Amino acid sequence: MIENEKIEEMMFELEEKSEKTMNSLENEYASIRAGRANPRVLDRVEVEAYGGMSKLIELGNIAALDARCLQIKLWDKSLLKAVEKAILQSNLGLTPTNNGEVILINFPIMTEERRKELVKQAKKMGEEAKVAIRNHRREAMDVIKKMKTAKELSEDEAAGCESDVEKQISSTMSKLEGIIAAKEKDLMSI
Repeated sequence: MIENEKIEEMMFELEEKSEKTMNSLENEYASIRAGRANPRVLDRVEVEAYGGMSKLIELGNIAALDARCLQIKLWDKSLLKAVEKAILQSNLGLTPTNNGEVILINFPIMTEERRKELVKQAKKMGEEAKVAIRNHRREAMDVIKKMKTAKELSEDEAAGCESDVEKQISSTMSKLEGIIAAKEKDLMSI
């Protein structure tokens, strides 16, 4: 690696952006339900409460009672109807049951067809993450080309930097492939 502040900063940014992309994909994957009750499915649900929008996880405790049932115990029971409405409007395909004390959400057993749909959705999200990583690579390569054109780097130095960028991207892509494969396996397991 060439000792150049600008190159070091670019490599650091590349690594940081790659990490953020992978974390974002993992967060998106957490919201895809795989047939088991997982409180993270509700992470994105926002509820109209106290004159504004609040995340559901800020309004109470969400716990998995068993493999197919979540329980939402709110700190303020007056919000039960609003939470129920928010879950129904969230397009998660979940139907909450309000018993006046807590909200229960039963997860139906998923069909093979639904699992395949979810795998397609997961692959699409994975492909979007790969495109983002490729864009990060392009940005890094542009920085190197500009530096080479401005004679801040020699041909050999530029080639070395490009090689370092490719190694970084290859490593990130293989990690992404692992994340995607793990989610696919998770979705297809019963």
